[in-house]
Amino acid sequence: MGQFINSHQGEFASLLTAFLWTISAFAFESGSNKIGSLAVNIYRLIIGLVFLSIFNLVIRGIILPVDAAPFNWIWLSLSGLVGFVLGDLCLFKSYTIIGSRFSMLIMTLVPPITTFFSWILIGEKLKLIHFFGMSLTFCGIAIAIFSRGGEGEKLSLKLAPKGILFAIGGAIGQALGMVLSKIGIGDYNPFAATQIRIISGIVGFIVLTTILSRWRPVLKAAGNKSGMAATTIGAFFGPFLGVSFSLIAVKLTEAGIAATIMALTPVLIIPPAVMFYKQKVTLAEIIGAVISVAGVAVFFM
Repeated sequence: MGQFINSHQGEFASLLTAFLWTISAFAFESGSNKIGSLAVNIYRLIIGLVFLSIFNLVIRGIILPVDAAPFNWIWLSLSGLVGFVLGDLCLFKSYTIIGSRFSMLIMTLVPPITTFFSWILIGEKLKLIHFFGMSLTFCGIAIAIFSRGGEGEKLSLKLAPKGILFAIGGAIGQALGMVLSKIGIGDYNPFAATQIRIISGIVGFIVLTTILSRWRPVLKAAGNKSGMAATTIGAFFGPFLGVSFSLIAVKLTEAGIAATIMALTPVLIIPPAVMFYKQKVTLAEIIGAVISVAGVAVFFM
């Protein structure tokens, strides 16, 4: 048993990341409804940086990643800008144009795009059985997402091209950000590496918010206690724990495999949505969940 766990540490880290991101997704949805998505994007990174700084001070004795090499700073900073700023901005924008359901469906392209980038940039190759597992997971997630009828969303192929492009941009941002993280982390500490990514993300959002002249609503959002509480919870399970374990995952296994397992979040959201929000679960969702879990199981063989 111990040997099995040791040989699949990256896969287990990916699975834990998916669970952590599921919790953060609920928190960020609540926070966005109260203070807006731009404010949530900025404050989640700032709060996440605070959590990471305290953690690293206690564990490593260093509050900031000053021991990182220039190589780590360059690649991890690029990863933060591409993943946190470009990827997340495109994703949130696509939500407003084509809805979250179709956006999440397009985001299931992250694993194959990640596999492509990891092959081009670092020469990673997956085995045939891994592609089989990826395909199963992709199909299962797609079935689960498409079976959920979002409020105000009708099943239609007439989607705004602009929304589709933003969603694809979000997928490319997340995929490329993950591969850049794998390049940049090397043997460096994953939690300190996450600090670098977050710092670059904060800088990117500061520049963007200044250009868009959106500081007034962002600063006003800080006074919303319930919105900030939800954002803080999301920051703990997302940028602090979730992103850190995602770096552990890509460090210990192939980026494409890690991305596939992390993509389970839309499926993992279903049980708490049923239990806590009294949403009805359909047979298609159950079938999709079973298929996607079977696909992930392939990576543990």
